[in-house]
Amino acid sequence: MVLVSTVFSSALAQTPAPTPKPASCASPGPAAAAAIQRRSAVSLYYELKLALVGGRVFEWRGDAQPRPLAAAAAPFLHVAASAQHGHAIDASHRAWRWPVGTDNLEHLLDDVVFLAAGESGLMAIRCDGSLWQRKATAAGWRQIAPAAAHAWVGDSADYYIDPQGRLYASGKAHRGQYGNGSLDEAPGWVAVAEDAVAVYSHTGHAVYLRRDGAVLGTGGNRFGPLGTHGYGDKAVRWGVIFEGASQLGTGASHSMAIRPDGGLWSWGSADGLQPKLVLRNAAAAIGGDGETLAMLKDGTVWHWRVGAPPKKVIFPP
Repeated sequence: MVLVSTVFSSALAQTPAPTPKPASCASPGPAAAAAIQRRSAVSLYYELKLALVGGRVFEWRGDAQPRPLAAAAAPFLHVAASAQHGHAIDASHRAWRWPVGTDNLEHLLDDVVFLAAGESGLMAIRCDGSLWQRKATAAGWRQIAPAAAHAWVGDSADYYIDPQGRLYASGKAHRGQYGNGSLDEAPGWVAVAEDAVAVYSHTGHAVYLRRDGAVLGTGGNRFGPLGTHGYGDKAVRWGVIFEGASQLGTGASHSMAIRPDGGLWSWGSADGLQPKLVLRNAAAAIGGDGETLAMLKDGTVWHWRVGAPPKKVIFPP
């Protein structure tokens, strides 16, 4: 039984998604296998929170009590939140979405191993590693790249990483979101960095994890999600802001990284510009609008306002 505490806590032509399975989901290729390693057990979009516990999805806003999603498609393997919808991938590699506060699942796409959601729409990595996009203003999917190891949908720019570790960006650049010195939006997708393994973005900024464990950031930094790099305005080029990370995430005004020992470090907003240790034994974390959502290695889910003590909100079964 799950107990919930009362704690306040380069582009291809547009084509329709194919009907046949693109590859065996039981034997994913290298790109899809890398994407699987970056699946999310917690997701946070401003105040909308999703957590995956024991194959079940919980959703809530603010400090409300987490609500379990009643869905026959469970167990789920991955969650992704946007402004008005929750999204999940089930054990049959089907991607679903539902209006927040309901259990009305809508089937989105088959043969999916990773899904990213945000203001501009959705991006999905399929079992053959191919990357597909569905814009918020479009009904269909189009292929973006033949292979991707990770992808993220931001509020102003979107990103993906190819199997060789090249990081691509598309969208607005007015805050330095590309990290290549440009403030002008480019058409299509632009290669902006190398040796990347994971990327996350939010309101005008982005951070990525380099193969050597360094966290680099670019873009708007008014509230310090990039630490001291470009603080007070913006960074227009990628710069190192943390070392020794194995995972990372970001929110509207702060960022966080997890080291191999499980130490969760946070910087920006009320946490200040210098990274500080805020939680131990962390397995995953993501930020929202002034708050953080994390899962520990024991499966417990924690939530807290930036600068406040972490509080346990969901216990594993």
